Amino acid sequence: MKKYELIIALLLALSSTSFGQIFPDNYLLSSDKLSKISDKTPLSNSITDIITDGNIIWLGTSRGLSKTVDDGKTWSNYFLSPDFGDESIIALGINNDVIWVSLGHSREINGSLLPEGSGLVYSINKGETWNKLPQPIDELNDSLINYGSNIIRALPVTTAVNNISYDIAFTENTIWIASFAGGLRKSTDMGQTWQRVILPPDNLDSIKPEDTLHFSLQPVAGKFGTEGYLNHRVFSVIGIDDSTLIAGTAGGINISTDNGISWKKFNHQNQSQPITGNFITSLAYDKAKKVIWASTWKAEAMEETWGVSASSNGGKSWETFLLGERAHNFGFKYFGDYDSPFNSEVIAATDNGIFRSNDDGKNWLSPGSIYDRENSFSIETNIFYSAVSKKIVDNSIDIWIGSSNGLAVINETFGFWEGTWRVFLASPEISNKGKTFAFPNPFSPYQRDVKIKYNLNGEIADVSVRIFDFNMNLVRSLIQNAQRGGQDQIEYWNGKDDDGKYVSNGAYFYRIDIGEKEKLYGKILVIK
Repeated sequence: MKKYELIIALLLALSSTSFGQIFPDNYLLSSDKLSKISDKTPLSNSITDIITDGNIIWLGTSRGLSKTVDDGKTWSNYFLSPDFGDESIIALGINNDVIWVSLGHSREINGSLLPEGSGLVYSINKGETWNKLPQPIDELNDSLINYGSNIIRALPVTTAVNNISYDIAFTENTIWIASFAGGLRKSTDMGQTWQRVILPPDNLDSIKPEDTLHFSLQPVAGKFGTEGYLNHRVFSVIGIDDSTLIAGTAGGINISTDNGISWKKFNHQNQSQPITGNFITSLAYDKAKKVIWASTWKAEAMEETWGVSASSNGGKSWETFLLGERAHNFGFKYFGDYDSPFNSEVIAATDNGIFRSNDDGKNWLSPGSIYDRENSFSIETNIFYSAVSKKIVDNSIDIWIGSSNGLAVINETFGFWEGTWRVFLASPEISNKGKTFAFPNPFSPYQRDVKIKYNLNGEIADVSVRIFDFNMNLVRSLIQNAQRGGQDQIEYWNGKDDDGKYVSNGAYFYRIDIGEKEKLYGKILVIK
């Protein structure tokens, strides 16, 4: 049961509606294209994955897919269309200019929220049109797999519940998906058919077709059999080259050098210099330094812990870093050509901040405050999900960071984590100076700040923002006669009063004084 709780928590972190924004009802739908409120930002502030493809930056979010071809000046958002529906984006992958997307959602069954896969979509023309594939499932009689001279019993996975593709990878002519209950699967025909892939059971450290084997491919025990293997619950997968594949499970890291036929398993128990924990939520490969990076969470053994693990010798031994941190993903800042980099820095996106190292993990630094001075926006969370770097026209490098509460990019013109930040916060546009709203609303101060948005239509004015309780008693003065200028403005409230104490649940009002004449009012509902 502990494993199911972990998978539910992971899905909720990716796609929970608690990250939702308030949107108007007039979505514009057009065939299999996009539905958008504004082309100034992505549709969601929960950025679960970021990848680049030439000049394109693709975002996987809790409210669909977003892309920009002009470094964030404008965005195309794919949501509420026939191919995407209202699904969360679980994983992204790029192979030979083909963009692959895994879709999913949470589903309530018998009072519990369970992850459910909604299939995959792919585009061969950079998002102009899409092809949709169902979530791979088995027939009831799909219970035997030939592996060398062995016939392996395999639990048929006949439902999309708990069968959700958390990762996508590629080797030569093959697509791989990591699908928890569905296990590791591969396709050699662009997803028209899928084959299950045999991984070692918990009690074996390796398998090859020449072995004589006696086990079932089975993630959980049940009516099919009493076996249930953590190493058959697959969460992450990456392809290193045309024949080298790495799969992360709830039982460790599995490496194949013959394109997924034979496997060696590495976990916390079977090495003298092991990974920190056996639950592998993400994998990445630094092609400049040829290092495998893994987010290695605590699984079941008491001696395991959360952290980051790295190997420069193909998994034979591991160095461990950021002990106690729950990492979600990795990115790299590459120096030189992207396809042939000569140096790199690693970035780890975690539940406790975004960390970066330029000395192979010996030291890690966070950027501190992520603040967009031009727009007065900031990232008000410590939970980060994704990171990627992209070389731009002047050969400088942008670092893109996705969080649970906004997207940010820095162009480092002054040094390590030093440069100009831009922050993108998804919210409906305000068309004139006489309107305001707060989001998310309702909000929980234990999760994130509420944002109060208004517009100055390019003017400069002294602005005051105050919070009042239901009886119109002053609770908090956020800013007092602070000079603001430009278009959209956002002020933040952390749910505390002027004494630094969290306010009680209930309705609160805010007032915005702009200069000496204009006053705007809004309502905020606090639910802790």
